Amino acid sequence: MIKERLFIFDTTLRDGAQTQGVDFSVEDKRQIALALDVLGVDYVEGGWPGANPTDTAFFSERPPLKKARFTAFGMTKRAGRSAANDPGLSAILDAKADAACLVGKTWDFHVDVALEIPRQENVDGIAQSIAAVVAKKREALFDAEHFFDGYKANPDYALACIRAAQDAGARWLVLCDTNGGTMPDDVYRIVSEVRAKLPSAALGIHAHNDTEQAVAVSLAAVRGGARQIQGTLNGLGERCGNANLCSVLPNLLLKEPFASQFETGVSREQLARMTSVSRLLDEILNRAPGRHAAYVGPSAFAHKGGLHSSAVAKDPRTYEHVPPETVGNARKILVSDQAGRSNLLARLSEVGIDLDAKDARITRLLEDLKQREFLGYAYDGAEASFELLARRALGQVPDYFDVESFRVIVERRHNALGELVTVSEATVRLKIGRETFHTAGEGNGPVNALDAALRKDLGKYSSYLADLKLVDYKVRILTSGTEAVTRVMVESADGKGNRWSTVGVSPNIVDASFEALTDSICYKLFRDGARA
Repeated sequence: MIKERLFIFDTTLRDGAQTQGVDFSVEDKRQIALALDVLGVDYVEGGWPGANPTDTAFFSERPPLKKARFTAFGMTKRAGRSAANDPGLSAILDAKADAACLVGKTWDFHVDVALEIPRQENVDGIAQSIAAVVAKKREALFDAEHFFDGYKANPDYALACIRAAQDAGARWLVLCDTNGGTMPDDVYRIVSEVRAKLPSAALGIHAHNDTEQAVAVSLAAVRGGARQIQGTLNGLGERCGNANLCSVLPNLLLKEPFASQFETGVSREQLARMTSVSRLLDEILNRAPGRHAAYVGPSAFAHKGGLHSSAVAKDPRTYEHVPPETVGNARKILVSDQAGRSNLLARLSEVGIDLDAKDARITRLLEDLKQREFLGYAYDGAEASFELLARRALGQVPDYFDVESFRVIVERRHNALGELVTVSEATVRLKIGRETFHTAGEGNGPVNALDAALRKDLGKYSSYLADLKLVDYKVRILTSGTEAVTRVMVESADGKGNRWSTVGVSPNIVDASFEALTDSICYKLFRDGARA
């Protein structure tokens, strides 16, 4: 059976850049574009040249893509100007790009209220703008803004808009659910009707996630006849985001009926890069990966209940809908107060500790684990602390250093400029072998100051910690009242992109933080082969 080709259009660097709190640099965009190219997407939309300095600079020295078509985004020409006399459109036409994707109104309501021009003038403007792109010998795409709302309100006018783009030479007519409120069944019906009325048109879908259905909407559009899917890595995008390509692509390649009917530029081998590309974006944005994200989340293939873990150990198909390695992810067997021996044995095996199920140390470790979780520790989200706990019980972790004492001072004072500032200072006294170290550090808070002091001088271990950084810090109050017990989770990373989490528990938040910090350092020293 010959499979039909679907085309993947990534708009992470344009629509994804409209996410609140996201601000890509030129170098960020270059890294992401190259990763998308290796992944195998067909189009990388780099941004809107002329709209801001970052995008203009990015297009002035385009990334060396080997496969993907580098695409510039912009608007159709302004009302009252010709296509040749519109500075905004000229910036798109002059950009170093293989294709240009122009957005234009297709909902008569917007034409009347937002543009305040005759409806036919809008149609003519679409045609003239697309023709200008074609004249530059660039591939032209038309993003039909608010198409589904427009089609439901006035199907003849919405069709007239996209027909004008097609007649002017647009290769793709991308139907946009701009407000993100159209249901999948409506999308399927409308795309099917458009395909019947414009049988020679190549249709695309651009879905927003305002009803948490952007992926479902995209798949419904494919069933209706769309052959290009637009989306973003990790579902970035304005408001609630766009269709998440980290879910769209695995669904297309691994799920029926799509896997049998279609192929994309992303092969099954390239799909195994999906998780690493997703994590790359998180790293660039300095964000923790979405733990429960489908396919690529750290917990997407995590098993906590003893019954589940026992079954997965016999055959992963019992509780996994696809093998995690198909998307570059990994299975995790979690340990907690709900865990049984099978969980513990499987988790130990994952970290290279193979013990017989009848080993008495398993029972003691499981009892210790459950007692510690009763006190407030949580190891299903702190894998590094769990591994240290297990290896210490087995005598496998050296005593790298011994902290004899630490102290933190928080002072609020006026600086030399008369500004009121808060300063944190920490001192740590520790021993490495027979040598005593007394270090001090400052930070923007007590935990940051402690971290600085602890790592300022760890003697022969200092070189191991040069690339260590803290990337996330979470605090949870476990009991109420002024004597509340606090749990601190710290996520750390190194220069190679490895991440690990550690936990500390104490009635004192600083003490809990210090425990998690020292666990993080010890874990890195052990993993990197440091000797006592």
